[in-house]
Amino acid sequence: MLVGMVAGEASGDFLGAQLIQALRRRRPALQFAGIGGPKMQAAGLDSWYSMERLAVRGYVEVLRAYPGLLRLRSALRRRLLSVRPAVFIGVDAPDFNLTLEAGLKRQGVRTIHYVSPSIWAWRGGRIRRVAGAVDQLLALFPFEEPLYRRAGIPCTYVGHPLADAIPPDVATEWMRDQLKLPLGQRIYALLPGSRQSELRFMADTFIRTAQLVAAQVSDVHFLVPLASRETRNQFEDALYRAGATDLPATILFGHAREAMACADAVLVASGTASLEAALIGKPMVITYRMSPATWRLMSRMQYQPWVGLPNIIAQDFLVPELIQAEATPENLAQALINVSQDPAVLERLPQHFARMHALLRRDASERAAEAVLPWLAGR
Repeated sequence: MLVGMVAGEASGDFLGAQLIQALRRRRPALQFAGIGGPKMQAAGLDSWYSMERLAVRGYVEVLRAYPGLLRLRSALRRRLLSVRPAVFIGVDAPDFNLTLEAGLKRQGVRTIHYVSPSIWAWRGGRIRRVAGAVDQLLALFPFEEPLYRRAGIPCTYVGHPLADAIPPDVATEWMRDQLKLPLGQRIYALLPGSRQSELRFMADTFIRTAQLVAAQVSDVHFLVPLASRETRNQFEDALYRAGATDLPATILFGHAREAMACADAVLVASGTASLEAALIGKPMVITYRMSPATWRLMSRMQYQPWVGLPNIIAQDFLVPELIQAEATPENLAQALINVSQDPAVLERLPQHFARMHALLRRDASERAAEAVLPWLAGR
């Protein structure tokens, strides 16, 4: 029996891999095909196309890539319909997956969307589009389930797999020892994003920020986990442009969680990585930059004052957010130093993050698999 799946970025690849493993524990004969990254492929997905082709963020950037994405989606839909999966599961990537799901659903394929689009933050009208595209929605956050149920969309809150995967107490000293980092050093993790499109806007800013921090903080070291060879090349090119090849930094291939666990504070591009930093219990500064045209469009559709997931979940500014014009190296450097050295911040944040961890820790992949199984019944 075949299950179709599509994930479009590193966070979706992680979620998809966990779900594949949970489903295979119940139904070992299941096969999986579609689009996924290295984690989903290692879990057993036959990825027909490169996930990197979907890794585009921002309205203007998507418009430029739209013809290629349209061709990819059409080819994928035809291929899926030729094999007729028992169910199709779109993992996040709503702009790509919802249209794909709607087309499959019209042809009688059962569709599940895993990870709610951010209707509670942007583009609330998209809930009508979700209703026409999916038979079931799997939500990561507790406040999402009632929103969908009020709209008549079957929805199950499953919790967040990151909260299951990250232990409640992360051993910073042990992790530093594993990476052979001195315990007394001041360490900052820099996470400028997982997509090439993000690095185009974020790499130079992150590097200049690190230079300013290094000029003010003694015995400092930066850890820079990057998701792919392409993003690593982009970051290294930015280092050369900035004349920053002497920056005390270690570039890691992956290992974002380990880098954050070692850090005194984290500078992170808004997205799932900010939630991961919160679950690890780290002070952070959330930032994001995109094309001016994309920002003008998105800022008109923003419903809440928060952009970062930790702040949205808390409904409060737990951690600083410096977005677009505010995301200057000077502002980011000062904010990063502040959150890593302010005694009040260092005392209150762990308590907030511990409560958040407990709220989201629900054995999510197992719950998601249980929600998928009824759609496979009799197949």
